[in-house]
Amino acid sequence: MISRILHGGDFLNLGTNLMLCFLCGMTSGDPTTGSAFGLMTKYPLIDGHNDLALMLRILHDNRLSQVDLHNISKVATDINRLTTGHVGGQVFAAYVLCGAQAKDAVRLTLEQIDVINRMCTENPELELVTSAEGLNDTKRIACLISIEGGHSIDSSLPTLRMFYQLGVRSMALTHTCNTPWAESSSTIYDVYQRENDSLTDFGKDMVKEMNRLGMIVDLSHSSWATARAVLQISKAPVIFSHSSAHAVCNHSRNVPDDLLRELKENGGLIMVNLHSGFVACHGQANISIVADHFTHIRKVVGSESIGIGGDFDGASKFPLGLEDVSKYPALIQELMKRHWTDYELSGVLRHNFLRVFKEVEKERDRQKAKGTLPSEAQIDLTRVQNPCRLVLRRPDHQTTKMEQMYSKGHSGLVVPRSLLLQSTEKERKCVHMLLCSGGPVSSLHAYNKDFWTEIAD
Repeated sequence: MISRILHGGDFLNLGTNLMLCFLCGMTSGDPTTGSAFGLMTKYPLIDGHNDLALMLRILHDNRLSQVDLHNISKVATDINRLTTGHVGGQVFAAYVLCGAQAKDAVRLTLEQIDVINRMCTENPELELVTSAEGLNDTKRIACLISIEGGHSIDSSLPTLRMFYQLGVRSMALTHTCNTPWAESSSTIYDVYQRENDSLTDFGKDMVKEMNRLGMIVDLSHSSWATARAVLQISKAPVIFSHSSAHAVCNHSRNVPDDLLRELKENGGLIMVNLHSGFVACHGQANISIVADHFTHIRKVVGSESIGIGGDFDGASKFPLGLEDVSKYPALIQELMKRHWTDYELSGVLRHNFLRVFKEVEKERDRQKAKGTLPSEAQIDLTRVQNPCRLVLRRPDHQTTKMEQMYSKGHSGLVVPRSLLLQSTEKERKCVHMLLCSGGPVSSLHAYNKDFWTEIAD
């Protein structure tokens, strides 16, 4: 109860319960009330990266009928907390483990796109959008779909185009593994090792095709060499969807100052990651340390190059006070204390990402006006080194024998007549495994076993 106020502590008879309630509200100890909430009401956050879809797979096997998306346990994201955190737009990642590369990554990615699509079309608070205009204009929480890792497209430009048709508007070129055409910042996997070839000719074709489509190129998880190569050729702005400042925390997933300057010249965006391991290389992560990343990047390239990509549900530890998506106002309040202006923060919250997205769409429209056709570039299969790839040829006597073998003795499965395997014994064993076991799948158990090791790098 407030008993002393003003004039050296003289007792005031406040007289009415209304005045008491007013004064109690003014003296609330909640540091996030007031200006941060007000600003975020006017400029709801567009967050660049969230892995709720992955957690729905791990915890619920994508069975949305068994989940109340308004209140989900064991995760950092649900509809109620997105609303509390003043999130107006969320980029949801369709992510599959690198262990699925050269196996069933495409199928798994399709299933993750499906769960995001269902989540965002079956709940009235959410809306699936595919354009900057739709992202800006919706009064609901907008959902954008991204793919996290080029291994999801199996080195195929037609697959990339079909993902775009399904609503994907951003793709990270790598995750924690190299692809046959781009290099990761991680050393967890030793696949597709190359020297002085961080972005191959096919990788350059990939970037150009993403520019033509109007798909945002995401460099988070890419090596610095790959990022620099992309910045040299991309005609549209690019993003780091969830990376922080290397000068503040010297992790390989973060971005050094010279690369930040190249990003600024490109007109691109770094969306600061909140994962404790990327913001505090030593000691306990807290809101102040996260704000240090924002302040440093602003000093190097200005506030117009900054956004927020929280990485919630894609990492295991987050700073004190930023444990889930409902806590974003606390971060904005800290930046306000550091004298960030409303104009700067409106950019960080949404306008900077909208600018980049619009520029990506403008480049798409420019190429369409010039009559640029879809790329027909194909990767050299010696780079892919995947014995399970099939080569389309006319059937011959050998194909007929294989058909008979599988149709008679292997669960009724038949090799299509139009498919002829390369004739090595290794390849025949591969098709046998694919047909008889249903393919080398990345099981739910594998997700639980390997997930935290992979994303922590």
